[in-house]
Amino acid sequence: MTLHFEQAQAGGQPSPLSPGLGERPSSTGVFIIGDEILSGKREDKHFAKVIALLKARGMTLDWARYLGDDRARLTEALRASFAAGDIVFSFGGIGITPDDHTRQAAAAALGVGIVLHPEAEGEIRNRFGAEATPQRLMLGEFPAGSAIIPNPYNRIPGFSIRNHYFFPGFPVMSWPMLEWVLDQRLAHLHHALARAEQAIIVDEAPESGLLDLMNRITAAYPDATLFSLPSLGGEGVRRHIELGMRGKPESVRQAMEDICAEVTRLGYAWRAQA
Repeated sequence: MTLHFEQAQAGGQPSPLSPGLGERPSSTGVFIIGDEILSGKREDKHFAKVIALLKARGMTLDWARYLGDDRARLTEALRASFAAGDIVFSFGGIGITPDDHTRQAAAAALGVGIVLHPEAEGEIRNRFGAEATPQRLMLGEFPAGSAIIPNPYNRIPGFSIRNHYFFPGFPVMSWPMLEWVLDQRLAHLHHALARAEQAIIVDEAPESGLLDLMNRITAAYPDATLFSLPSLGGEGVRRHIELGMRGKPESVRQAMEDICAEVTRLGYAWRAQA
């Protein structure tokens, strides 16, 4: 997974700007947006939560990127992710203060305008009644062709377009909204790919001593991914490496049999990871 620091129309129908539901996007990513994250004023909590919610549904996160409140940089990043056809979850920057740029950047990346979404307008008017000022209605202005994402906390929606889903930065709002997207818009991707993960613990083995094995296994089993997590040990725990595979179940099974046999031949003690 790469970590960088720095769709449907209303009614649930596919947007003209969205890939068909049968087309599997190339990967799933997350944008976490805000100068307050990069400056350390606020600690990001979205990254771990996204991974947990995806894992519970048999989905995985392929990449993540942290971005500040820079409209040009946001536009560039969104233009690239739209072009890639990825599923993207974006947190932050959808408000109306001068430091919020996400809505405008998404529109610019797609070459469309910003319009008041009628369903968003209805939600805002129902929430505020006579106090639904023009400024508050601006919260419902999204890139043309967007669909709304309902917000159970205060009824001010997020939006989606072209497999990109935009949420406010507040977890109390964004996490229920993300769950709604996963279960209502992306249910067809739940457990869509059979995946397995197995690992062993190899005691007192340097990574250099297993490098040839790792390279051979990586080449021999392209349908699975090898991982190696070394530990320096300490406090009664021996130095060790967690060595394993994740991917298609049969490839994982065969690769782990190969790994265990070779680790044994090399003379290292190992045990199955609990």
